[in-house]
Amino acid sequence: MLLLQHISLYQFKNYTNKSFDFTERIAGICGKNGVGKTNLLDAIHYLCFTKSYFTRLDGNNVKHGSAGFRIEGKLELNGKPEKTVCILRETGKKEFSVNDEQYEKLSQHIGRYPCVVIAPDDAELITGDSKERRTFLDALLSQLDTAYLQNLIIYMKVLQQRNSVLKNFAETNSRDFTLLEVLDSQLIKPGEYIFEKRKEFLVSFLPAVKHLYNDIARQPENVTLIYESELLLASFTELLSINRQKDCLAQRTTSGIHRDDLDIQLGNQLFKNIASQGQRKSLLFALKLAEMDVLKKEKGFAPLLLLDDVFEKLDEDRISNLLNKVCVENDGQVFITDTNEDRLIAHLKELNTNFQLITL
Repeated sequence: MLLLQHISLYQFKNYTNKSFDFTERIAGICGKNGVGKTNLLDAIHYLCFTKSYFTRLDGNNVKHGSAGFRIEGKLELNGKPEKTVCILRETGKKEFSVNDEQYEKLSQHIGRYPCVVIAPDDAELITGDSKERRTFLDALLSQLDTAYLQNLIIYMKVLQQRNSVLKNFAETNSRDFTLLEVLDSQLIKPGEYIFEKRKEFLVSFLPAVKHLYNDIARQPENVTLIYESELLLASFTELLSINRQKDCLAQRTTSGIHRDDLDIQLGNQLFKNIASQGQRKSLLFALKLAEMDVLKKEKGFAPLLLLDDVFEKLDEDRISNLLNKVCVENDGQVFITDTNEDRLIAHLKELNTNFQLITL
């Protein structure tokens, strides 16, 4: 089992120097907007992923007027205590260690502490462009498969180089296809690995999402989820060759796994175009709950679950149904933020299980 027992924050976001002890499996975190509820969850996310869930730049998470931050967590993993520390130095260098052993590469830590987040902006996973759904899928598969993450890092690095070459072709009005062919060969192997892993994984994952969606909605609805990839129609080698002239004109790589998507339909129409707000939230929860189930099955223990202000615009039945799934049916540690303390206490008491309340 994975448990976070203590966390200390130094110069992190709105916290100057603050510590929290977590004494129960379920922790409710209450307070008005702006007091640091989401920041506390983000600090937990740092311990799991070495980075923020909400912002790309580490420097944005340093307390205003300070230089650098430090997050330390005391965890229990399969009965053994662990100390995990994330430090952002004044120079901007980030260091990450477990039990005082520092990683050479931050990516080596991914998957050690599986974690699932559900936050208000996650609605973009349903309504946003394909990048949102690829990011979700990549984050999940990277926690399951170290090789997947390494291939993804290589792919994105080579893709950036290839796009720079294509842009240079247009700027200099000259084309060195020899260099392009070298980059193509470097892109194909990791691209095909990622494609095969996504295809294999989604065969069982997408039906599980549909089942959970109908369970949350409490009625069957004609929702379909389909993996879309150009590599289903042709090999990556063929696609790069066929689209070479198109790529030169567009000054970017127009085919590959960086364009994959999940096509979500309700009936015969795009889900995001016609689904109600309740249906969108139900699908979001279904995706996240399916992610939890997969991580638990593969790791042998439940991931940490971070729920940030998910009760807003949800009716009481949906709140109760969601909490029952994540707090009762799930045996992992859960952190829940809410601005309404009375509402959170009332719903947690209905679960007939122990919980801790932290008021900020």
